[in-house]
Amino acid sequence: MNPSTRRTIICSLFAAFSAAALLVSPAAQAQAYPNKPVKLVVPFAPGSATDQIARAFAAKLTESLGQPMVVDNKPGVNGMLGADAVAKAAPDGYTILIGTNSTNAALKSLMKTLPYDQDTAFAPVAYMGQLPLIVAVNNDVPVKTLRELVDMAKAKPGNVTFASASTSQLVSSEMLASMAGIKMTNVPYKSGPAAMTDLIGGQVNMFTADFGVMVPQVKGGKVRALAVTSTTRSPLVPDVPTVNEALGLKDYELIAYFAAFAPAGTPADIVNKLNVAINAAASSKDIQEKFASIGFAVEPGTPDALAQRTRAETAKWAKAIKDAKIEAQ
Repeated sequence: MNPSTRRTIICSLFAAFSAAALLVSPAAQAQAYPNKPVKLVVPFAPGSATDQIARAFAAKLTESLGQPMVVDNKPGVNGMLGADAVAKAAPDGYTILIGTNSTNAALKSLMKTLPYDQDTAFAPVAYMGQLPLIVAVNNDVPVKTLRELVDMAKAKPGNVTFASASTSQLVSSEMLASMAGIKMTNVPYKSGPAAMTDLIGGQVNMFTADFGVMVPQVKGGKVRALAVTSTTRSPLVPDVPTVNEALGLKDYELIAYFAAFAPAGTPADIVNKLNVAINAAASSKDIQEKFASIGFAVEPGTPDALAQRTRAETAKWAKAIKDAKIEAQ
C-alpha cells in the first residue's frame, strides 16, 4: 500500500470514528455520569444551615450516584463568591451550587452589580427544602418580648444592634425594623456561627437566624427567643409567638430556602439525573429524621418547578428589600 492510499484510509477512519463519537456522545455522557467526584459548592461557612443540609444530602447522593459528593465551602458577600464560582464553572454536572434565597433570589436586589447574570447563569436542578427563622436576643438584654425590644429601640434609636451574615438574616431584621417603625444598627459577619458566638457573648443585642443555627442555642438556654418569622408558630418552639402575633402585624413572613443549581448549559439528562437523586434524598427517612428537630420542610419537585419558584422568590425578595429600604451595595 503506497503512502498516499494509507493516509486516505486513515483519514477516512478518523472521520468515521469522530462522527460516531458525536452521535453517541450525549447519551454516553449522561449514562456514565457521574464518573468522578462532584463538587457541591456551599456559599456559606462550615456549620451554617446551608452547610449542614449540603453535607447530609452529599452523603445520600454519594450512595445513590456512586461517586463522592465533595462539599466545598466558599463563603463571602452573602453567598456571591460561591455562586460566582459555579456560574463560571464548566457546565458538565461536576460543579453544583447549593443555593439559597440569598444567592438565587435576593442578591440581584442587594447588589448594584453582580459578576454574573443571576437570571441566566444557572440551570435549576432541585428544590431541597426550607426553614423559618427565629428572632433572638442575648440573655442580658432587658426584654422578654419582641414588643419590649421594639419599645427599647424606639426609646434609643440606633442603639440596638443586630448581627447578620446572610441575606435572610439581614432582610428579616431590616423588614422587622421597617414594619415596627424603629432604627437598629446592623453588625455584619462573615458567618452565622460567628454571629451566634457574639450574640451569646453579648457583643450584639439581636440576631435573626434559621432554626438550624438558632434552635439548639434557644433550647440550651444560651439565648432568648422572641419570635419566629413564619406566619404560624412552630411545634419545635410552640411557646414562641410569630412576629405578626408579637407586634400585631399581619404581613410579616420570611423563610430561608435551599436548592441545587448547575451552571447554565448543563445537559438536561444530567440535570434530570441529579434531580431524581436529590428528590430521593429529600424524601428519605434519614434526611427527614436528621432535620426534623430544626423544622426543615422538604418539597421534592421538578427542575421546571424550581425555575418557577426562583422567579417568584426573586420578585418577593425584591419587594421585601425595597419595603425595608435596604440600599444596594
